[in-house]
Amino acid sequence: MKKLIKLSLTLVSVSILSGCVFIHGGDDSNKNWQHTQEKNREVINQLVLDTDKTQIELKLGVPNFTEAFIQNGQEYRVMYYRTSRQHHDNVTSKDETTPLIFKNQKLIGWGHDALTNIAH
Repeated sequence: MKKLIKLSLTLVSVSILSGCVFIHGGDDSNKNWQHTQEKNREVINQLVLDTDKTQIELKLGVPNFTEAFIQNGQEYRVMYYRTSRQHHDNVTSKDETTPLIFKNQKLIGWGHDALTNIAH
């Protein structure tokens, strides 16, 4: 009788656990954001002023954040790309990005200091 109960419990446990799936993505997701940051830094380090916005988007993809403003009748767009890790919360914040600044669709600068100088 005890063997029958043990066998029944084992079968129930196996059938319950067979529906469980364990996914361990910590290492892969770590490598993913690290790879993205490294790629973004490499591309940004090779940028040339006056490059068309579309060309840069083809190289870097979709930005993490975007902004736009008009100053003295000129349109400015800012695209932020992740380039560093400041917080360990798995969320990209602006202080973990490098802004690329465009005037009339042409790159006129990058970095937080450049953005501050242009915006004032």
